[in-house]
Amino acid sequence: RQREANWKQWGPYLSERAWGTVREDYSADGSAWDYFPHDAARSRAYRWNEDGLAGISDRKQYLCFGLALWNGRDPILKERLFGLTGPEGNHGEDVKEYYFYLDSTPTHSYMQMLYKYPQAAYPYSDLVAENGRRGYTEPEYELLDTGVFADGRYFDVFVTYAKEGETDIYVQIEVVNRGDQAADITLLPTLWFRNTWGWGYPAGPMRDVDKKPTLQQIESPYGELALRADHTALGQYYLFADNAADMLFTENDTNFARLYDGENRTPYVKDAFHRYVIDGDETAVNPERTGTKAAVQYTHTIAPGGRKTMRLRLTTENPDKPFATFDDVIAARKRECDAFYAAVQNEALTADERNVQRQAFAGMLWSKQLYYYDVEQWLRGDPGTEQPLAKRTNGRNHDWEHLVNFDVISMPDKWEYPWYATWDSAFHCLPLALVDPDFAKRQLLLLTREWYMHPNGQLPAYEWAFGDVNPPVHAWAAWHVYHLDKEATGVFDRAFLEAVFHKLMLNFTWWVNRKDADGNNIFQGGFLGLDNISIFDRSAELPTGGHIDQSDGTAWMGAYSLQLMRIALTLAADNPVYQDSASKLFEHFLRIASAMTKQGHDHAGLWDEEDGFFYDALHLPDGRSVPLKVRSLVGLLPLFATEVLARNLVGEMPVFERRMNWFLDNRPHLAGNMVCHFEGKEQTHFAALVTPDRLRRILRIMLDEGEFLSDYGIRSVSKYHEKHPFEFHADGKSYSVPYWSAESQSGLFGGNSNWRGPIWFPINYLIIDALNESYAYYGDDFKVECPTGSGNWMTLAEVAADLAHRLSRIFLRDGSGNRPVYGREQTFQDDPHWRDLILFYEYFDGDNGRGVGASHQTGWTGLIATVLQRYGG
Repeated sequence: RQREANWKQWGPYLSERAWGTVREDYSADGSAWDYFPHDAARSRAYRWNEDGLAGISDRKQYLCFGLALWNGRDPILKERLFGLTGPEGNHGEDVKEYYFYLDSTPTHSYMQMLYKYPQAAYPYSDLVAENGRRGYTEPEYELLDTGVFADGRYFDVFVTYAKEGETDIYVQIEVVNRGDQAADITLLPTLWFRNTWGWGYPAGPMRDVDKKPTLQQIESPYGELALRADHTALGQYYLFADNAADMLFTENDTNFARLYDGENRTPYVKDAFHRYVIDGDETAVNPERTGTKAAVQYTHTIAPGGRKTMRLRLTTENPDKPFATFDDVIAARKRECDAFYAAVQNEALTADERNVQRQAFAGMLWSKQLYYYDVEQWLRGDPGTEQPLAKRTNGRNHDWEHLVNFDVISMPDKWEYPWYATWDSAFHCLPLALVDPDFAKRQLLLLTREWYMHPNGQLPAYEWAFGDVNPPVHAWAAWHVYHLDKEATGVFDRAFLEAVFHKLMLNFTWWVNRKDADGNNIFQGGFLGLDNISIFDRSAELPTGGHIDQSDGTAWMGAYSLQLMRIALTLAADNPVYQDSASKLFEHFLRIASAMTKQGHDHAGLWDEEDGFFYDALHLPDGRSVPLKVRSLVGLLPLFATEVLARNLVGEMPVFERRMNWFLDNRPHLAGNMVCHFEGKEQTHFAALVTPDRLRRILRIMLDEGEFLSDYGIRSVSKYHEKHPFEFHADGKSYSVPYWSAESQSGLFGGNSNWRGPIWFPINYLIIDALNESYAYYGDDFKVECPTGSGNWMTLAEVAADLAHRLSRIFLRDGSGNRPVYGREQTFQDDPHWRDLILFYEYFDGDNGRGVGASHQTGWTGLIATVLQRYGG
């Protein structure tokens, strides 16, 4: 924090997939998956980011370290994780590997992960063919389904990093043979430079370094194999390898001969180690033992149940005895990591709960990545490349030329989503704030910087379409991180809160000016991150014409108003001028709330009095408004817009109080149905989109087990639609929204996302937070039946706790010893080498809690760490 040391100089900033990304796509038609497939990754130099297996890099990713493996049977060297592209998977893209983040400190002084490597040939073609054969109604074909782990014939590969100093890293690689037969394995711990020299640019600030760096084998006086790395910007490093067989060298340059039938710039290219190890091509590597990519070679035959350990050291030092303190440093950093989590974790947690939470933290910390993307350069194309360049003046992201990203960012995950998504990032920051509040605050501020935020005030969505719209949850996250930081440090960071407030006011203004098509305080939003939750693709032109007045878009804006108002009032305690901003935001909320709920001949609102629920409305070109009666999360999100204002706080804000009372007294048509005043509640004001009666009616549906309430949380679409799909007819076609508990059964959004039934952690967490906020006003006297029809009455705080326990239940062992997250996959349930390893999926089956979608989304599913910290299991 005081910048006296830089222990985060090195970390897990290496992506798990750089192929198939928008950044690497230079095609004319924007088909990123096809332009740079997995098969090309071993031979083509990356332009923007590197990838690797269990890898690390410096924070500018000049120098990278990762692991390559070969079991003697695979057709290619295992240098990176394999998975299906979006078009290949029957439910979209999906990583087809088993790997687990086991530990990390916030500074990455100690890190450990596990990769499970089959001893049989990896079934690349089988996975592609079988998933290609299956349709949307069938489950994904997973690596365990192929039988390559039968009889335990695989290697557990543990990779541990421990720092002795900021730039002094010990690497321990332990390989365990879990099978019943001896097995051979070749390991190639690899060090390489990101290619910054091959694109035709001179040196640029902090990004492109045109002078080619070098790796060179050197003599070590104690017999270890050693090399020296020289880089004009990074400086000099050494890599030492204990008891290694050999070192191999090549260049991190594209193999044009293989990919394009062209001519290579150098005889030694990126895929040299594959050709050397698997094809036996000794001419592939540089006999001069120099280059920009180098590997240490180990070859072992490991007995059944046996273990082999390899030791390496990457350092700016050149010590006489590089491994003299190796075991001591590994042990010391492990003790410090344990001590750190002993201080952080709630001491009331059980051993199983602590294990789940610690792996959630590990996943959050391992999923940090250097994200490099200069959109102007990307649109223009690189002068030094021989690859065909697209003219993309009107293509993807053409209106985001200002965007220059070169930062370490928390990713949703580093394989399926190796790019940031703005609303995901906001959720990430809550669990991150429990272990590293400084990093959490920087993440929130980063996305509001002028090189991220559009000049018009929009926040970037994600690289496939920066102009898509994510829900505005940054103010909510900033408020929570502000308080979590206070719990960790003992001090409120007003400078952080003030900085983020000013930038978010620009974003708020963008929403008001761009997403209220009719100027009536009903918002459209579009995509809003909920993918296929609607009857139509909300980012596309509607078959009916017109637009959708969105219950969720309007609720998000009501909540955004209140959250910014809360921040403004907090800042006004030190600077009264913020009372003006708070008053303005309060008026915005009143008008949004009134528009959302009022009824009249010219405007139908979004509240359905007969059903007791909020719905989207289709606003047709002729002015008619047709409710789209889908019972989904869009009707629950109005619960999120709540704010308790303590009377003593308001009393200290005379300007705000005077203007608030003016509205309440003089604009009753705005205030009457959303600002609640009850007898005996004179000490507080309560602003909410839903009145007490409407709150009860919504919760009656939400807490019905035949509708939204699952044993594992709140479903995204009511189970009612399982037997009663919502249908709509337009332009001679029929559209419907059924209930699907897990995988999507349509191709909308590539089929890889489903908001039509599964449980999603971020929305469930928002519901829990909203219930607690409402309880702060209503107290113990306000009770609802939970579950509906059970005769069990709970306060809103008790309902929140009940939902939290349901979410935790997904990961924790049940009465039979199983974890619902793994469903019927008995390997994860029973095998002692699998059963305590936790995967944090993108979403969860609404009926049984089984994990679905991306398997390593400790991005927003990492919220389980926050849930456990507050509620336990």
